[in-house]
Amino acid sequence: MTIITFNRVSKGFPPTRRGSAVSALEEVDLQVERGSIVGVIGYSGAGKSTLVRLVNGLEKPTAGTVEVLGVDVGKASANDLRGLRGRIGMIFQQFNLFNSRTVRGNVAYPLKVAGWKKQDIGPRVAELLDFVGIGDKAHSYPRALSGGQKQRVGIARAIAANPELLLADEATSALDPQTTGEVLALLKEINRTLGITIVVITHQISVVHELCDQVIVMDGGKVVDSGDTYRVFAHPRAALTERFVAAVTQGIPAGDTLDALLVAGGDLISADVNEFTSEHIAQVFDRHGVRHTVVFGGVTDIRGRQLGTLTYRVHAEAAVLASVVAELQEHTRAQILQPGPAASDQRSEVAS
Repeated sequence: MTIITFNRVSKGFPPTRRGSAVSALEEVDLQVERGSIVGVIGYSGAGKSTLVRLVNGLEKPTAGTVEVLGVDVGKASANDLRGLRGRIGMIFQQFNLFNSRTVRGNVAYPLKVAGWKKQDIGPRVAELLDFVGIGDKAHSYPRALSGGQKQRVGIARAIAANPELLLADEATSALDPQTTGEVLALLKEINRTLGITIVVITHQISVVHELCDQVIVMDGGKVVDSGDTYRVFAHPRAALTERFVAAVTQGIPAGDTLDALLVAGGDLISADVNEFTSEHIAQVFDRHGVRHTVVFGGVTDIRGRQLGTLTYRVHAEAAVLASVVAELQEHTRAQILQPGPAASDQRSEVAS
């Protein structure tokens, strides 16, 4: 069941005294299915924050239609939008906790706003704090918490009133890698056990790799790639998607790096790792009796599946190498890397 639909959505902002008019989104089409975890990734200025404000009804589209949980955001009344926001939880980059309230008070706040009975709030808060792993911090104040603990409070508060949809806006950007992993694991558990649909706004490809079923890649206010997370990154349709992948996997060596690798001897074969894994590539080399060593590249993990590019140093006759590459190309992108002019000169000197 689809719970978020953008149909040819554009959003513009009028000129100000300091600047011209801004087109934040241009004819965006997207869908989010109930129970999924969807990542929206892009660099600063891509339109991610505007998209979030349209989903939770803080902005209305300039053109097109935005439907969230059955509510047409563009046509909804102020009262209908308040009701919609009550069905959506928000997790923020900077936590947005009340410093004057205890952890318990922060988590209890949305329950009070939602009209929960006083006798029901206490048990619900205790349940939530235990669920996110900070049951012993109920009477602490935010200033006494680490960044990861603050975000756990933020998550408990976001799910307190049993939302149908959770929006996480750069929720891990202020956290160290270990804490980021812990928060992502918690979000997975929320999705798995509570069935809450999660939309993650991020510029961190590692977050999408680890957490998301689906991904939407944004650039300049447009959706440039979208679909199953593994498909999008294993077979990118946009230059920006390729740059995200290369940032994690290093890609194919070029320039001085390639020249230095070639001067060291042997030949270089580069191969993409995807459904055809690094183990499969090694088996091809072995079948042809070719010694091989990984000298460049990287492989990342997308929800248990390999993705990357590896460059191998090999030692074999030209005909054998051609056979190896031909077999690899039946399954994935592969090539023998050629030296630039500088490397060719250096190899000649080494050979002489």
